[in-house]
Amino acid sequence: MQHRIVVLGAGYTGATAAGRLAKRLHREDVAITLVNAEPDFVERVRMHQLAAGQDLAPRPFDEMFEGTGVTLKQGKVTAVDVDRKAVTVAALADGTGEPQDEELAYDTLVYALGSGWNDQGVPGTAEYAHEVASRAGALRLRERLAGLAAGESVVVVGGGLTGLEAVTEIAETRPDLDVALAARGGLGDWLSDKGSGHLRKVLDRLGITVHEHTAVTAVEADRVTTADGTSIPAAVTVWTTGFAVHPIARATTLEVSGTGQIVVDRTMRSVSHPDVYAVGDAALAMGPGDKPLRMSCASGVFTAWQAVDAIAARLTGGKVPTVPVRYFNQCISLGRKDGLIQFVTADDRAVRWALTGRLAAFYKEIICKGAAWTVAHPMVMGVRRRVVRETAVAEASPVRTAA
Repeated sequence: MQHRIVVLGAGYTGATAAGRLAKRLHREDVAITLVNAEPDFVERVRMHQLAAGQDLAPRPFDEMFEGTGVTLKQGKVTAVDVDRKAVTVAALADGTGEPQDEELAYDTLVYALGSGWNDQGVPGTAEYAHEVASRAGALRLRERLAGLAAGESVVVVGGGLTGLEAVTEIAETRPDLDVALAARGGLGDWLSDKGSGHLRKVLDRLGITVHEHTAVTAVEADRVTTADGTSIPAAVTVWTTGFAVHPIARATTLEVSGTGQIVVDRTMRSVSHPDVYAVGDAALAMGPGDKPLRMSCASGVFTAWQAVDAIAARLTGGKVPTVPVRYFNQCISLGRKDGLIQFVTADDRAVRWALTGRLAAFYKEIICKGAAWTVAHPMVMGVRRRVVRETAVAEASPVRTAA
């Protein structure tokens, strides 16, 4: 009987996990099902480009996973019962076009439903603000920006990586607009002196008005209001103040954190349900210095590798690896012609060294292309560890690793 592995979500982490599992294990021993609401891969790190009017190359899953043995199930996950080991999916029924609930049983679950935008409960945000955390949101913003006349105002709220990439992309693409950034703290105050200095120069060159130490407390159709009562004109408000995880995990009996993330051990295994693994933004995973990993593609892909290698080892009787996850840099695109690569310590604190300008933009583009390529080629990393494990697997192991 095949061991049933169900992977929920096909973002960077879920898609990477499914592909890596398929290449780690023999298909006659395991049945791998990948569940996702959309039929193609969404490059989330490029949503600010999509919103600004750029077209992205399609990446259909049926092409990416052709010949791997991974079964694709398009549908929306509506419930997870970790005690019964079953997932409910609202999938499109053949010939009807209407979603119908379908239950998928599993032996091992990889939970990779990720995160979406977080409106922080600020009044008016859900009604009037736009987001770039999803393709649907980016497309809505794209349409709205395209309809703006010269001189109209755009305010991006949030001074983190997403906010910086969104505000510079919009300003570069539409220099005729009045573009502003509202940041709760100082502009780039977590960066090195070189990094923050370059950031200020770029935003000044692009004509972006910066409101530092500014907390937005309300959003209206044509403005935002700050904590001190200041009103900032905004024909379009873009909200980029962080992410919130998918709510389904909190509705289960899984042990979750206050943020709704699944609490996992060093192998990304749920501490309450050993047949469940959580990866990417969905997991409360600890990094260097016992600090939680930040929600990012950089963190997520490494957690997927760790989870898959642990699953494969446990199924084949091999030694379970635990590889420390560390950070190397933060990559920020500042439009298509400029960028900032801030090098960091293992626990994500900025060091003096930073790469800036066109070379940094090229570096960031390589990182983005590499992330998408890794999804389609999940065995580029970790081959050496695979060989070590395979030589140690007992012949009587219940599941064989792939040759």
